[in-house]
Amino acid sequence: MSEIIELGDISIAVTRKKIRNVHLSVHPPNGRVTMSAPEHTRPEVARAYAISKIGWIREQQEKLRNQARETPREYVERESHYLWGRRYLMTVTEQDAKPFVIIDHKRIMLRVRPGSGHAKRASVINEWHKSLLHEFIPPVIARWEARLDVHVKAYFLQRMKTKWGSCNHAAGHIRLNTELVKKPRDLVEYVVVHEMIHLIEPTHSDRFISILTDHYPSWREARAELNELPLAAEEWRE
Repeated sequence: MSEIIELGDISIAVTRKKIRNVHLSVHPPNGRVTMSAPEHTRPEVARAYAISKIGWIREQQEKLRNQARETPREYVERESHYLWGRRYLMTVTEQDAKPFVIIDHKRIMLRVRPGSGHAKRASVINEWHKSLLHEFIPPVIARWEARLDVHVKAYFLQRMKTKWGSCNHAAGHIRLNTELVKKPRDLVEYVVVHEMIHLIEPTHSDRFISILTDHYPSWREARAELNELPLAAEEWRE
């Protein structure tokens, strides 16, 4: 049975791990709170720590509530879209030919067949986003494999509701959120590095933090910037 700390209207899910220190996290998009605690931490000690951080928890939750969110994309003329952290306006043309997408200065030019609806336009853009990530990610992985002395057996792109990435330590695989294509490239690289370090250390332990800090000293700033950028429009599920 999972351990829960209740502090008024705040519920904190506690996970016991082989770590030395307590780690408290507030997760987007809705401010879910989790705590990782050393295996032998007494419940009253964990609760006291949570109480000491109640102001910080509420501050983080307030930031998430005020965070900008994209309105739902309709894939129509002069609509704003983000790519690699920059804002573009969309131009849509209908032509009886294979759909495609190109960038021209500050415009994303989408060509679709006549009568193509929202679902088809979204599908074309999504596949284009994947192609851009497939161009960007392999060189990043190769560069960091050499630095970290790890091997990524495979990576996958997936639309994720609550995470920027994940790692299957046993399989040697990492998964990355396709929404990352909208974020600045340096922040995408941070997520890739974060997940690759999980191939060395599966949990967010003190060892993980130490390795991440050694190789990517600005990770806290990168994480903060990533979580301050606009969230996707859909209602995320925890």
